[in-house]
Amino acid sequence: MSFLQPLLLAGLPLISLPILIHLINQRRFQTIRWGAMMFLLAANRMSRGYAKLRQWLILLFRTLAIAGLIVGVARPLASGWLGLTAGGRPDTTIVLLDRSPSMRQQGEGQVGTKLDTGRQQLARSLGLLGSAKWVLIESTTNTPREIESPEVLMNLPATEPASASADLPAMLQAAHDYVKANKSGRTEIWICSDIRANDWNSESGRWATLRDAFLELTQGVRFHLLAYAQPAAGNLSLRVTNVRRQQSSDGAELLVSLKLSREGVADDAEKVSVPVSFEIEGARSETTVEMSGSTFEMKDHRIPIERSKDRGWGKVSIPADANSADNDFYFVFDQPAVRQTIIVADDANAARPLQLSAEISPEPTMKLAAEVLTVDQLPTVEWDQVSLVLWQAALPDGAAADAIQAFVDRGGQVIFFAAQGVTSTSFAGMSWQSWNESPDSIAIETWRVDQDLLSNTQSGAALPVGQLQIRKHCGLSGEHTPLATLKGGAPLLARVTTNRGGVYFCATTPAAADSSLAENGVVLYVLVQRALGLGAAVLGNTRQLVVGDVSGEQPTVWQQLAGPPEALSTEFAFHGGVYSGGERLLALNRASAEDQAAILADPRVAELFQGLDFARVDDKAGNLAALIQEIWRLFLIAMIIALIVEAALCLPRIAPTVQPAFAEPIQKEVKAKDRTLMPADLR
Repeated sequence: MSFLQPLLLAGLPLISLPILIHLINQRRFQTIRWGAMMFLLAANRMSRGYAKLRQWLILLFRTLAIAGLIVGVARPLASGWLGLTAGGRPDTTIVLLDRSPSMRQQGEGQVGTKLDTGRQQLARSLGLLGSAKWVLIESTTNTPREIESPEVLMNLPATEPASASADLPAMLQAAHDYVKANKSGRTEIWICSDIRANDWNSESGRWATLRDAFLELTQGVRFHLLAYAQPAAGNLSLRVTNVRRQQSSDGAELLVSLKLSREGVADDAEKVSVPVSFEIEGARSETTVEMSGSTFEMKDHRIPIERSKDRGWGKVSIPADANSADNDFYFVFDQPAVRQTIIVADDANAARPLQLSAEISPEPTMKLAAEVLTVDQLPTVEWDQVSLVLWQAALPDGAAADAIQAFVDRGGQVIFFAAQGVTSTSFAGMSWQSWNESPDSIAIETWRVDQDLLSNTQSGAALPVGQLQIRKHCGLSGEHTPLATLKGGAPLLARVTTNRGGVYFCATTPAAADSSLAENGVVLYVLVQRALGLGAAVLGNTRQLVVGDVSGEQPTVWQQLAGPPEALSTEFAFHGGVYSGGERLLALNRASAEDQAAILADPRVAELFQGLDFARVDDKAGNLAALIQEIWRLFLIAMIIALIVEAALCLPRIAPTVQPAFAEPIQKEVKAKDRTLMPADLR
């Protein structure tokens, strides 16, 4: 049990007062032996058992009355937060609020969302507990802000739903930095989240660092998790996978491809009809698809548009269900720009496989161009028109390195292939080491199928990465994320963390003596085309962006064309929609990881907070019952009942009326006489 005023429990020893008074009263009387009292004492022994029992009961209920008064004044709480307020009122209370799309899920048969319920429960609970200072850290900016009271959480724009994913390690880091910078006293950190795996990123090394950092703080820090872990069984999510414009016999048309996913259903689930609505700048159309199983894909749905309409925006929607955050997807379209690739190589013949992979278009309407240059020819490149750089030479340095770095910072993509002549040059903290050759081909042990350049296709089929034969590979040093590794753990394809753009390193070359990348060209072609598509996405007057990742843009000057009307202009970057920035059209949508994101297992959550003062309570969306309730009234009622029982036990026993023996004949005589006999006749 928890108490709002635990210091008042120090008065519990007062329950011994009735016992002390009883003992003192016993010592007030002196015992004098008197022979005439021996008969009275003998008679008293006959009733001593009942008298002692009554005295003990009176003492017990007097003690319970005092205990009930003290506990009631201490304001006890009934809740799932064990040890909630031990130690008294905190100096600082920090609220970590998850605003990610999955928090907009509604409970079964309920109206409120997880986020609405969490805000309401936090406002109730924290307002009851009290604190000297309140701080809010929400999941879009991860910036601490002081608030007046917990009730502000109910109407603050910064606590409303958003389309951006959460980053719990970053939020906890912000909380730690605030506590350390402000030298806060005893601190309580309240986390409101649905513990989705993509938001918590439990495999990140930041968790171990955070645990150590919080343990080093001298002031006490307690963690409370308000978890909404219920999955949305049967919830449908929508994602547009491709949009392109092409000329038709009657004018022009858009070819829209999309994917539907159902959460928590088997692949052989029963068929359902799903109406899909298409909106092209206000013009609406609708089609119904028959979906069986957990996923459904629609390829190149044709939507006629005017021939003169080269650029525009649209939206695809499905009916509302358990989570409205994944029912809409926005897109923009434009005349396809030429996707240009620059190949830097000392030997043009050796770069021929790379050139073919970058020049062969996967679609008739897509224009591709590739040019092979040497390092000395880089100053002539118009970088604003380049999408991808394929580098098969010694790593750049000097002016060449500056040009490539500026290209990456702009959002371009670059893939470095191992150079035959190893030098000490490094780029982005990476450098080539010595070559390793094996008489037999080295097998590829693992590769990432969930994301990046080697991920599975839209249909779920895996790339034939495991069929590649690696005969020679170059060692790679530096901090990187492996996308494919050889048997023994050596990296084959790695990515370097960047603020924008992409930097990749491939530890072999397409040469026949080094690998079968050119011979089995599927993997090389897909790898190059995917990198080319990522680089082309930042060119032209239209861009598809992930909510929250708008580096290089200026959201402060955006104008909203479509999206949630309640979104503030200062938060456009965190809400899905279509925005115009000067001559550019931008479509913002939730991250793909938000669709059917897995829920972090309970043991894993406990492991992340191992060693810290941590408590967890699970709630559900739409729950109206308070998590914390004061129960002091029950103890006051118990005190009153104890006093009433004690008073009843203190009442003297009612002695029975005993009539003398001579009265019986007189009564009989009175009955025999006339009823009018007066009392005086009895004398």
